[in-house]
Amino acid sequence: MNINDLKEKFESVFKEKPDRVFFSPGRVNLIGEHIDYNGGHVFPCAISLGTYGLVSMRADDQVACYSLNFEADGVRTFSTKAIRYQADQTWLNYISGTVHLMQEQAGRAVRGFNLLIQGDIPNGAGLSSSASLELLVAYIANQTSQLGLSRLDLVKVGQAVENQFIGVNTGIMDQFAVAMGQENEALFLDVNTLEFDRVPADFGEYALLIMNTNKRRELADSKYNQRRAECEEALARLQKILEIKHLGDLDVETFEANRHLIADPILEARAKHAVYENQRTLQARAALMDHDIEQFANLLNQSHQSLKEDYQVTGIELDTLVQAAWDHEAVLGARMTGAGMGGCAIALVQKEYLDQVQTEIAQAYQQKIGYTPSFYLAEVGSGTCER
Repeated sequence: MNINDLKEKFESVFKEKPDRVFFSPGRVNLIGEHIDYNGGHVFPCAISLGTYGLVSMRADDQVACYSLNFEADGVRTFSTKAIRYQADQTWLNYISGTVHLMQEQAGRAVRGFNLLIQGDIPNGAGLSSSASLELLVAYIANQTSQLGLSRLDLVKVGQAVENQFIGVNTGIMDQFAVAMGQENEALFLDVNTLEFDRVPADFGEYALLIMNTNKRRELADSKYNQRRAECEEALARLQKILEIKHLGDLDVETFEANRHLIADPILEARAKHAVYENQRTLQARAALMDHDIEQFANLLNQSHQSLKEDYQVTGIELDTLVQAAWDHEAVLGARMTGAGMGGCAIALVQKEYLDQVQTEIAQAYQQKIGYTPSFYLAEVGSGTCER
């Protein structure tokens, strides 16, 4: 991303120079999928792809926004004094919702500003483009209006935007990873307590390849809310006997001894994924800390199988990508990442064979799906910041 080009575009759109430049990353979840609302552990990291925001301050209460990802929309404007969700505003709702909830959290108004944004995260790819934008705007508002909120406060605001403003019952993982990420480190997060460790994201001779199905999906239109409701029902049935607050409270042995209480094969499969995936995440942290990349990769493979068979959120596009990766001898492990039903997968690929792997996976995918995937070699990067 060329910052000077963005500054020139800002001046062209707003007829003044930007005062400040900010960046907010996307994220990949290494393992621990659909766990952040089931009370277990997740293992995400921020990535070098993300969203840039250039800002100049205004003297009024207006927030004027221009997105280079949606240039046809032109400049969209709203007042900080009258914010409401508007179904036809798509990307603008993430900005206005964040400003609204920042004002609620801080107890005072956010100053008006002009904002030009450009993201190099593919929209709807499961790399948290929405969380990236939410944390970008929250950080900008906090800094420019001197609201004094902590980084954790901003994380909670971002989640509240999804839950209360957009209407998606997400957990806190995406916003946490975007805000708290550090270069070359993954975050091992307990979503109940928000306690976390930083684990070196060292994959040795392997690179982390992001593979995009190019099938766009929106969380609000996906099976996300349905899966969450199914897990909550399974939990409620287990709670009739077991004193637990979350499915993540169960180890495998306790779950297996009590799974009959669920008395529904679909709900049982959903709960099984949550319990086993949480245990895989614990094991993945240990494997990465021990530099046991083979075991780490094996856990990735198991995770995808569970998401395919028990949670049923993969789909033909993700399954085709992952299978093509598994079929290549230079790939150690692969799995979908994100909510699923489109979006992205990740693969651990021997660095010297990266080009060959991408070519052969693309050929297999094109042959079966009819169009090509995209690939990104994103580094593990830092959280939301001013540039």
